[in-house]
Amino acid sequence: MRLLSIFALLIFSSATWSGEPLKVVTTIKPIHSILSGLLADTRPPELLVDNQQSPYTATLSKSKQHALRDADMVVWIGPELEQFMVNQLELLGPNTTLFTLLDNEEIKVLTSRWNKERRDPFIWLDSRNILIITDELARALTKLDPERKSLYENNRRNLLRRLAELDRRLEYGYRGLKSGIGMAYYDTLQYFEQAYALKIRGVVAESPMTPVRGLSFLQNRARLKSGDYSCLLTEQQIDPDALSLLTDGTTLNIGLLDSFGSRIEAGEDHYFKLMEHNTVTIKQCLKYVDDSIVEESAKEVAKNSAQDTTPSSYIGGKFMLRDHHGKLFTDQDMLGKFHLVYFGYTFCPDVCPTSLLTISSALNRIGDDAEQIQPYFITVDPARDTPDVLSTYVNYFHPALTGLTGTQAMTDRVARIYNVKYEKVVDESRDPEQYIMDHSSGVFLMAPNGEFITKLAHGISANDMAARIREILSNPPNPHPIKLF
Repeated sequence: MRLLSIFALLIFSSATWSGEPLKVVTTIKPIHSILSGLLADTRPPELLVDNQQSPYTATLSKSKQHALRDADMVVWIGPELEQFMVNQLELLGPNTTLFTLLDNEEIKVLTSRWNKERRDPFIWLDSRNILIITDELARALTKLDPERKSLYENNRRNLLRRLAELDRRLEYGYRGLKSGIGMAYYDTLQYFEQAYALKIRGVVAESPMTPVRGLSFLQNRARLKSGDYSCLLTEQQIDPDALSLLTDGTTLNIGLLDSFGSRIEAGEDHYFKLMEHNTVTIKQCLKYVDDSIVEESAKEVAKNSAQDTTPSSYIGGKFMLRDHHGKLFTDQDMLGKFHLVYFGYTFCPDVCPTSLLTISSALNRIGDDAEQIQPYFITVDPARDTPDVLSTYVNYFHPALTGLTGTQAMTDRVARIYNVKYEKVVDESRDPEQYIMDHSSGVFLMAPNGEFITKLAHGISANDMAARIREILSNPPNPHPIKLF
């Protein structure tokens, strides 16, 4: 295979000399995000691995193969992650520059913990590494396209400013972690561990491509049941059946990472959202002490957000849905306990998982009193969120969380009685099945008789949510008869 060093000056493509913007292609969304920032106001980079694929098993369509072979510059991680690229790279034209990130001597590259002959490919999960990657890619773009040097330099400065701020925030925020010890299902966190001194003691499997041996699986299950671990960090690609077998009978916090950003929209903001999502997930799973440090901005949103002033008689009412077991469920099934109701959808890139993790963490903080509260997750995307999908999804959060779905008419009804707005948004440049759902945020706290108590604003921290719930539990609203609608 012909591997070209980025530092070698290659023959420039005719498009470069003619003043046409560079055609840049990359494999995964985190690197695409950095390139999108560097290429702002010129031709955006082409992304090869979309939401429906994993870089471990991706295949390229004819159009993406054509884009790859027609590229001026191709950026990938390396064969340790993207085996699907190896044969494709042999077909690159003579005017294409290949940038293999794992080959760059400026980037911190760790050895795999499973095979000393391999490199750990998750280099982007160290925010300091991404600063170096940004510099190296900006230098490479300028070398290939000197006519746009000032543009690349300006974009580089803007991007580095944001990345430096993110790095400082992450470093400072992890100082608030308790002594909780975590285990990772897949080995994606070695860079995170070194950068932020995380207490991750043990990994179940190297990757989705390496099945876990029976004895190793049983040993890890025994370790998790010993009580020494407080958290198991999983990834989007995990087999839910394997997760259930591993954690059954434990009281672990479960954190769902998204290290490839598979559920986060591609683009300039992708990397920042990915790191924020994984940070919140890790912190919640490992029992963060002071949510105000990294969640300062979220607390400010909550503090400045007015309480929902919608009259309580306008919130709640009769509805019929199905729970995540496929069983018919009505508003009457909610009665008898306080209940937290959150509307969202499983393909939601960051807001929904963060909100559900906040609910889970708040209930954990409340302790035994949490038995008085039942949390619900009602999907606004019934076309994709079937009971089977919800059954897998809710397992990543609090064990009491119940997922609810139904027909479109059922969903419209329950959204209307909770005064929740939602809208399907389709990007015409993407697969129509990769739509997103814009929806109202916030968590409804309802009384045991079904009456509306308050709406907890989006962005509230787990500590503040727990404190508000404790306050209501200790001073419950004046009891009224069970609501009949």
